[in-house]
Amino acid sequence: MQPRTPEPIDAAYVQSLRDLALRCGLDRVGVAPATVMERARTALEARKVAGLHDTMEFTYRNPVRSTDPTRSVSGAQSMLVAARSYVLDEPAVPEGPYAAVARYAWVDHYAPLRAGLQQLVRKLRADGYRAVAFADDNSVVDREAAWLGGLGWFGKNANVLMPGAGSFFVLGSIITTAPLPVAAEPVADGCGSCRRCIDGCPTGAIVAPGVVDAGRCLAWLLQRPGVFPRQHRRALGNRIYGCDECQTVCPPTVRFERRHVEPTHLPAVPVQAWVPLVELLEAGDDVVLASYGRWYIADRNPIWLRRNALIALANFVRESGEAPSEAVVRTLAGYLAHPEAVLRAHAVWAVAEIGRTDLLPSGDTDRTVLDEMAALIR
Repeated sequence: MQPRTPEPIDAAYVQSLRDLALRCGLDRVGVAPATVMERARTALEARKVAGLHDTMEFTYRNPVRSTDPTRSVSGAQSMLVAARSYVLDEPAVPEGPYAAVARYAWVDHYAPLRAGLQQLVRKLRADGYRAVAFADDNSVVDREAAWLGGLGWFGKNANVLMPGAGSFFVLGSIITTAPLPVAAEPVADGCGSCRRCIDGCPTGAIVAPGVVDAGRCLAWLLQRPGVFPRQHRRALGNRIYGCDECQTVCPPTVRFERRHVEPTHLPAVPVQAWVPLVELLEAGDDVVLASYGRWYIADRNPIWLRRNALIALANFVRESGEAPSEAVVRTLAGYLAHPEAVLRAHAVWAVAEIGRTDLLPSGDTDRTVLDEMAALIR
């Protein structure tokens, strides 16, 4: 059987791909070249040398690979880049101590994004081309692909901002041998002199326009294993997963959110915008993973969500200005005797933050815990 001859690429064919993407729940589509992303490669390597990646790997792990689409698909000619909005109406705030979840993680937007990309992959393959989809994957720098594909410009918060829509989108790409016509040129910068994201970052993590120091970025620190940096704990507030601050202060993003009309393609699943903190801290590991396991959790170990929850709980109580409830005190006191030293250490900080130093242990010999105790009297 002879291989199928690919259909010629013309404007009508590209439009058919766009139409299919929209029917599959994708909101914006562009085409980028499958050439080496020189700008992104230079930035990744320079920031890695400067230590701005902290311990983050992802596309920092192998910049040469993640900036060369032909490493993933031999003979690639173009990238079909897609964006899916994750703007949702915010659900009611629960009673009692709760933690905030970043908007992109309220529901799983990557599953429907991948499903939409796969529909496009099937179309391209049926038409005789090789095509492979990537979403939230270290094989490709998706923001650079979106910029090259004409979807938007790089904001000073390092997110891609789309004209008339802002940055509340998840991104994915299809690397293909189809010679699709690429975007004429990237979208012009729309930030101008605005620096609200830089000034609004709780930890000053945006160290230059478009440059983020991962070691100060709350979204990364919440995922990174180990002791949460003491100097950034209060700035964390009651966040437990992700941080939206540099986007919620961004004028283009805020304007779009305010005029948002609920799309019909959103998944019919509960929106998980808030986490009951005492309930999480009291739950068993299997329950925690069943409830929040779709998030990135280092080593699939609930210890890191518990660490985040201890900080968020202390901040919630302190910022409320009210005395901690019996349930809060009981929970924190229990963590002072937890088998994991890193959790005992964060519980030490938490009880001190809510003014209950009377609960502090006296016989712990672990260095991590002793360091937290020592920090309280500096």
